[in-house]
Amino acid sequence: MTPSHWTYAGAAEMAAALAAGAVSSIELAEAAIARIEAVDPKINAVCVRDFDRALDAARAADARLADGARGPLLGVPMTIKESFNLAGTPTTWGYVEAKDFEPAEDALAVRRVKAAGAVILGKTNVPVSLGDWQSYNDVYGVTRNPYDLGRSPGGSSGGSSAALAAGYGPLSLGSDIGGSLRVPAHFCGVFAHKPTHDLVPPRGSVPPRVPALPGSIDLSVIGPMARSANDLEALLDVVAGPDDLDQGVAYRLALPPARHAGLAQIGLQEINLSSPQMVLDIRERAAGEIVDDAHFCCATSEQLIRERRADEGRASRYQD
Repeated sequence: MTPSHWTYAGAAEMAAALAAGAVSSIELAEAAIARIEAVDPKINAVCVRDFDRALDAARAADARLADGARGPLLGVPMTIKESFNLAGTPTTWGYVEAKDFEPAEDALAVRRVKAAGAVILGKTNVPVSLGDWQSYNDVYGVTRNPYDLGRSPGGSSGGSSAALAAGYGPLSLGSDIGGSLRVPAHFCGVFAHKPTHDLVPPRGSVPPRVPALPGSIDLSVIGPMARSANDLEALLDVVAGPDDLDQGVAYRLALPPARHAGLAQIGLQEINLSSPQMVLDIRERAAGEIVDDAHFCCATSEQLIRERRADEGRASRYQD
């Protein structure tokens, strides 16, 4: 299938076009669905398709746009990781025993993107229990990397990274403990962000049949995935903020502005990696620092050995 202009467009570009009336949400949703139907049989990124409700959501977004509503996600198609509860669709975490389980309500983050007008096309594949850097399970099978079908898209948010790389919408939601957002983003050449713990409430991103209660697990977060850093920020702004069942409505999210908006602002304008001499200079400085550290470690080790031998000598005299 030949990609259309919108296949790899970003969420910001789509939102601007929707606001200007240059395209409709239903057109964007239909284009993304056609892309999935044509390409995904080989990739297997979208394991749960929710196209009928996506088209209904797109029509509702168009109605809001016609009434003058605007927003960074309004009318924009996206996917979510299979581990998020989406009412009326399976949440299995890859467990065969849970293949028929369907939660009764959406995860909190899902509710927030829906309220912002995003159009959820479906859910993306995961490894069993979200516990691997690949994306295979006996319920949905294996997800392949769109750039090379013989390789993995990573995990555990590998279905989402593959969906982004294949052009199934500009945004997705994933989760991360030990790399499950970052590794698949790297494998598929897309963007992901592991937010500060508790910045995005994870309620409803729970194993099948586990109650969707407020609270969090150490190191475990949910976060945005996209094809650009700007789109990451837009999605994070929508899903971040306190869970009013847990942290109350008195807590208000007020993130400080970014310290820098480009590499030049952090002193990297002087680094020209196209200059062989500059590369050699950087290597020499790094090597010098490593050597200095090694000398320090060796000196410290020798001192510890001398002290240990002195202690052993004093102990021997005491025993005699």
